[in-house]
Amino acid sequence: MSEETKEELKQEELPLEEEVNETVETTEENQNCDENKELSLEEKVAELEGKLKESEDKYFRVHADFENIKKRLEKEKYQAIDYASEKFAKDLLTPIDTLEMALAAEEAAKELPTEELLSKLKEGVELTIKNFYTAFEKHDITLVETDGEFDPNFHDAVMQVDSEDHEDGQIVQQLQKGYKFKDRLLRPAMVSICKK
Repeated sequence: MSEETKEELKQEELPLEEEVNETVETTEENQNCDENKELSLEEKVAELEGKLKESEDKYFRVHADFENIKKRLEKEKYQAIDYASEKFAKDLLTPIDTLEMALAAEEAAKELPTEELLSKLKEGVELTIKNFYTAFEKHDITLVETDGEFDPNFHDAVMQVDSEDHEDGQIVQQLQKGYKFKDRLLRPAMVSICKK
């Protein structure tokens, strides 16, 4: 071989060696990148596991808070039911006080004449009844009307009487008052009705 040919071959070999070196360097870089990727994947997995634990903690805390609120509301509901008539009970204290004052006044009024004592007693009873009706009005308790036709939804007919002033089926007399709480019947009115 001539020297020119040898030199051409050497020049051709040099680029091949450079290419091989570049390829080796690229392969090493790729391996380093793969290792970095594996590390970054492991780091990502660890990071995601940490976030998962954090989310689980938040979930359990929220769930525990929800259960506590639910128990508290349940307890408050039962207390509201148990003490629903507290205001009504407080309003009934005034009539009781009035009755007790009437009894106490009776002791002091023994020297009074009988007629005066009876009038004071009557006045005390009327005041007590007035206090009851005031408490009833506050709490939407009303009397059942007994004027006119008999209504089996609100009246309880305990007697049938003859009456020229009333038509058949009309209420003649109220024997006991009936009461409604808002639209609900507490006690029907006991009445006598006309029968012809």
